[in-house]
Amino acid sequence: MNAQALTPAVAHTFADPDARLDALAELSRRMLDACRARGATQAEVSCSEDAGLNVNVRMGEVETVESTRDRGIGVTVYFGKRKGSASTADLREESLEATVAQACAIAGYTEDDAFSGLADAERMARGERDFDTWHPWYIDADQAIELALACEAAGRGFDARIENSGGASLGTGASLAVYANSHGFLGRERSTHHSLSCSLIAGRGDDMQREGWYTTALAAEDLEAAAVVGRKSAERTLARLAPRQLATGEYPVLFAAESASSLIGHLIGAVSGGALYRRSSFLLDSVGEKLFPEWFSIRENPFQMRGLRSTAYDGEGVATRESMLVENGVLQRYVLGSYSARKLGLQSTGNAGGVHNLEVAANAGDFDSLLRQMGRGLLVTELMGQGVNAVTGDYSRGAGGFWVENGEIQYPVDGITIAGNLRRMFESFEAVGTDVDPRSHVGTGSILLGKMMVAGE
Repeated sequence: MNAQALTPAVAHTFADPDARLDALAELSRRMLDACRARGATQAEVSCSEDAGLNVNVRMGEVETVESTRDRGIGVTVYFGKRKGSASTADLREESLEATVAQACAIAGYTEDDAFSGLADAERMARGERDFDTWHPWYIDADQAIELALACEAAGRGFDARIENSGGASLGTGASLAVYANSHGFLGRERSTHHSLSCSLIAGRGDDMQREGWYTTALAAEDLEAAAVVGRKSAERTLARLAPRQLATGEYPVLFAAESASSLIGHLIGAVSGGALYRRSSFLLDSVGEKLFPEWFSIRENPFQMRGLRSTAYDGEGVATRESMLVENGVLQRYVLGSYSARKLGLQSTGNAGGVHNLEVAANAGDFDSLLRQMGRGLLVTELMGQGVNAVTGDYSRGAGGFWVENGEIQYPVDGITIAGNLRRMFESFEAVGTDVDPRSHVGTGSILLGKMMVAGE
């Protein structure tokens, strides 16, 4: 498609997405035929096209306007148990043929791997499903700039103590993808993604604090209003002024929803196939083991309407399904693609490419009720550093947030480190709130832990 032929309002989307998907599907079939003609016993092709518009403003001035148009075609071939891969962004026939030839040539230099190959044919998804993920935003650059400026202005004008800005950004994009393999599977997907963010700076000198807020959604009507994002950014920035340190000790810790998702992320990393077959996980051989309190559960729901990670098939064409990851505190399964499953003597769980929408069951009320339940302790709203040992589960990260007394926020804190071991942290979950952060595919509310070591003064 010639992006120059489009009007500015639609240059960051696709005039006829179904026609483009048809073209990518036909291209995939031709490339699979070319792989077979060269003697490949199995083959797979992934095609994607993306279009987007991004604008950045700062201090009431436009900094950047970027319109993007990208594509990628990747092919993987198997000659028995030998594998070769190559990719291109060039749709000319001679380039596609050269890409197939290169993948086949690479396979000739690789060693046999008994676990390689496509996912099992009987596991392929059947039929197409729509999860309401296609909502192009026909906004031009001038309109995008106007919204970003309004967002920043709402934040900067909120309070005189906000004297500087990290800027505001608006992004919108559309993606098309086709995956096909020699089992006869061909899947087509299309999705859109939109976001608006603002970062502000309050105070002066050593007392300066930076904070922000953002909203993201598949449909523009699901975004928070520009003025709301600006005001939230201002409120969060002002709340960080005059932070204090804490005395070192053990305290209850409440992870705000935007930070709590990282705890679930550490669980996913530990039960994912690559970590398991490399034996670099603290949760080896843990299926069927009680890791959390009995009330705690996590469901994977790839069929969520307008879900950020909704899909009928994974990155290998394997049919996805709703299933429990954790039920009544017990780990029910691992997170596997076909390669890691074979290495472990198990079956793919339909998670090649990662997990889909996770739903963490709440056992408590809203955020304010969790503050009251904690009574006295640390509210964590920001995490820094990568201090997690995947092999032992030891956890140590820089943090910022607020001190809570009598169920109410008292003052901001920073310059602290929270530490523990993930196994013991999981066991000490006391509550999950209903205040789910809709900006993440990990759908969890705030999580209250009974106690953690907090290193401060």
